Amino acid sequence: MATLKALVVDDASFVRDLVKRTVRQRFPVIDTTDAQNGRRAQSLMSRTAFDLVLCDWEMPEMSGLELLQWMRQQPQYQKVPFIMITSRGDKDHVIEAVKEGVSEYLGKPFSPEGLSKKIIKVMGSKLKNAMDRGGKSMESPADAFKESATLLTQKREPAPEPAAQPSPESPLLAGNTGTASRAPARASLTLASVRFADSTLKSVIKDINLTEVRVLAKRDQVFPGILDQAVVDIEIAEGQMARLNGYVHQLQAVDKRQDTDFVSVTIRFVDEDPKKLEDLSRFVARFRAGSR
Repeated sequence: MATLKALVVDDASFVRDLVKRTVRQRFPVIDTTDAQNGRRAQSLMSRTAFDLVLCDWEMPEMSGLELLQWMRQQPQYQKVPFIMITSRGDKDHVIEAVKEGVSEYLGKPFSPEGLSKKIIKVMGSKLKNAMDRGGKSMESPADAFKESATLLTQKREPAPEPAAQPSPESPLLAGNTGTASRAPARASLTLASVRFADSTLKSVIKDINLTEVRVLAKRDQVFPGILDQAVVDIEIAEGQMARLNGYVHQLQAVDKRQDTDFVSVTIRFVDEDPKKLEDLSRFVARFRAGSR
């Protein structure tokens, strides 16, 4: 029987489901409630006492940082653990969240193991005592994740640090030999970095719309599994990066050969933030104009 309550806040229902599934399977003593933005979370927190908040940063109506600021002003929530789960992992944002009283910071995409460690760290003896009373153990996370391991994550070796980003004069997708297959050429390549829980894929955008992006990547990199979380980093303007949350929808060889050099990866977007969709819309329009 659940004895603790956690609130999961994210504008993407896909991410909320991943977090809730992980919490439910790893910590059965925690009951989860979810909200699609900070404003809805604020309303729920005013009516129900929660022991843990797991929250995204970028959301419509009220951001995760604004929710954190409000939460630390409420006497009943001044010491309640708040884990920020976000694709905004740069130093400045981490420092800003720490100043506002964040308990832990977890970057997207995350693994179930990574999320579990953060929860154990911030909840400490309160969680352990609840698990002990419920006759549950926190010693074997692998067993707890067995049911969803193939759906949520693949065990992969961390990818090596990527080399400097290639220029159009020496394309990312050039073959290694004269007989190697080559990706379809574009006058100006549009590069994208696709981040997964344990690796980063350097790729070229082949096609993109408001719901998904298809990228081409060399086969010698570490590839994800179907339904793995992903964050697509795209430069939408000079010095301005869009970090789009999604999941792997399709993996496909570019050539009808077993030794093909290139793999096509389709990432389906899950963000529902109007600002992100607006930025994406402008980028798609520029991309299509440049591909003509």
